[in-house]
Amino acid sequence: MKLKTKEKNHDHQHHDQHHHANHEQHEGHRHTNHHEEHDHHNHEGGHEHHHHHGNFKEILLKSLPLGIPILILSPMMGVTLPFQFTFPYSDILVVILSTILLVYGGKPFYQGALDEFKQKAPGMMALITLGVSVSYVYSVYAVIAYYLTGEHVMDFFFEFASLILIMLLGHWIEMKAVGDAGDAQQSLAELLPKDAHVVLEDDSIETRSISELQVGDVVRVQAGENIPADGKIVRGESRVNEALLTGESKPIEKQKGDEAIGGSTNGEGVLYIEVKETGDKSFISQVQTLISQANNQPSRAENMASKVAGWLFYIAVIAAIIAYLVWIFVADIETAVLFTVTTLVIACPHALGLAIPLVVARSTSLGASRGLLVKNREALELAKKADIMVLDKTGTLTTGEFKVLDVGVVNDQYSVDEITAIMAGLEGGSSHPIAQSIVKHAEEKSIKAVNFDEMEVISGSGIEGRANGKHYRLISQKAYGKDLMIEIPKGATLSVLIEDDKAIGSVALGDELKESSKELVEALKSYGIEPLMATGDNETAAQGVAEELGINYRASQSPQDKYNLIEQLKNEGKTVIMVGDGVNDAPSLALADVGVAVGAGTQVALDSADVVLTQSDPGDIESFIELANKTTRKMNENLLWGAGYNFIAIPLAAGVLAPIGISISPAVGAILMSLSTVIVAINAMLLKLDKK
Repeated sequence: MKLKTKEKNHDHQHHDQHHHANHEQHEGHRHTNHHEEHDHHNHEGGHEHHHHHGNFKEILLKSLPLGIPILILSPMMGVTLPFQFTFPYSDILVVILSTILLVYGGKPFYQGALDEFKQKAPGMMALITLGVSVSYVYSVYAVIAYYLTGEHVMDFFFEFASLILIMLLGHWIEMKAVGDAGDAQQSLAELLPKDAHVVLEDDSIETRSISELQVGDVVRVQAGENIPADGKIVRGESRVNEALLTGESKPIEKQKGDEAIGGSTNGEGVLYIEVKETGDKSFISQVQTLISQANNQPSRAENMASKVAGWLFYIAVIAAIIAYLVWIFVADIETAVLFTVTTLVIACPHALGLAIPLVVARSTSLGASRGLLVKNREALELAKKADIMVLDKTGTLTTGEFKVLDVGVVNDQYSVDEITAIMAGLEGGSSHPIAQSIVKHAEEKSIKAVNFDEMEVISGSGIEGRANGKHYRLISQKAYGKDLMIEIPKGATLSVLIEDDKAIGSVALGDELKESSKELVEALKSYGIEPLMATGDNETAAQGVAEELGINYRASQSPQDKYNLIEQLKNEGKTVIMVGDGVNDAPSLALADVGVAVGAGTQVALDSADVVLTQSDPGDIESFIELANKTTRKMNENLLWGAGYNFIAIPLAAGVLAPIGISISPAVGAILMSLSTVIVAINAMLLKLDKK
């Protein structure tokens, strides 16, 4: 077999008119979306919790040797439990251990409470700090009073230590469940190679750091390398994969005069690129700026646990003040202080502190079994309230691979298999994605390719060759110039197989829908969530997929366009979920109320998202929505159980019903507290997902 080429690349981009138009669409993706430049600082995003106040696992493990002896040596609200004992001056040891525990184990809660008071929104941390402080101070007073007067005064060291340990445990469980968010900025920077091969005037090559590149430098990019900077090709031809940057589903033919985006991957040719943009004006830098802007947006999650804790904080403080003022008149100062302290200690949210973390841990475990990695708890709450889901096309709803969608027979003397065999033989010598997809299709169907004697690339239209004494051409529909009167999938590229100047068959190629995409759209509609496709791909390809799915769409969307779309929807008061997999999706994933990254995509997208679909299956999005609904319901149930105890116990502890002989003794308070904690733990474990 002899392969003659009239040009270096088998130019199938002209098989259909929209191919070249697609490539021109990307002019808008590169530098037309300039916006105000911002400093690229590391901002603390709106999704952060109090976990930045320390490593809760480490603090918990180091606090246990302090807390456990306190629990063993101190009665629970005056009641000595079977495992407890005392010895002479054990109460002094308890005071020393409690002081160290307060300083070390209590530190993150005091820091958190300080933040809450600065924001004028006391919540969980303020409530914990209130209970810890009051129980510690009063208990130290109780010990001192005993040694000064010899009279036994009930202390709350048990409640003090158990509250700190349980709260550290709850925060560690939640932190372990959601994991650490990745750094999208860093992952984005890693798309660019560290060094560039700069061509000097004498054609020699000098390796420089990309930070040293200047506008006007010419860099050489070998096959398989990532392009180091935005620029214009001055020599060479190749196909460049820009899918993860722009959303274009097919590698793009590039030749002299075409633009190249830094971070995209060169195919099989060698390219010489003149650098046109560096620093803040480059494509990747602009995406970094958008991500930074998105991370500065405040979260719209309400965090019900903190809100309930805030209510309890005010109720406890008000009830304690009223109790003190009433009892100091009704009885004496000692009785008033006891009722006041009991009220504040009873408000300690043991169950409330575990209510959410236990559900999150269970939810995260269930999600992982379905291929869902939930990195941000607030995503579950917000997803339940979602109005609209913006979906990327390439790699999310579609496979992202160029595939044979349909093989047609125009001449009834041939079968589909025979047409496929001829096309596979004709394309057998080409490395072009279209050619490879035809060859792969034949292999999957176990069809043996026809052996061609010679083949030749036809500039701008296709390929031709001879086999079994006959002349065959596989060319674009545009080059053929006649309508075959056959139906082809929307957005597909059609090539025509011609034998001795007569059409005998056709092949439609395109990006194929994932099997679960249609089911996902139906599921979203059943949940009352509007699906909207936003893709960097061209109008024709986008329209085809959108019509097949029966959804609205936006085509030729740059990262800035997608970002603006999400911003517009949020400004309209809608809660937005964004699903994507590429660099062009990263800013939108960060800006959306909930960002869902498809696991097969870029690290940048994974780092920017709140939820990762590890199996890259759109059907898992439905599982996430179900998980969000059921998890939020369990959270609310646990908050009701956890806070319900406090709402009832606080007034009783304050002695509201004492005049008629009804009051809550410390022992009863301890039992209720423990029972409430057990109930929220059991309820969390009852969280389940429907079988797929």
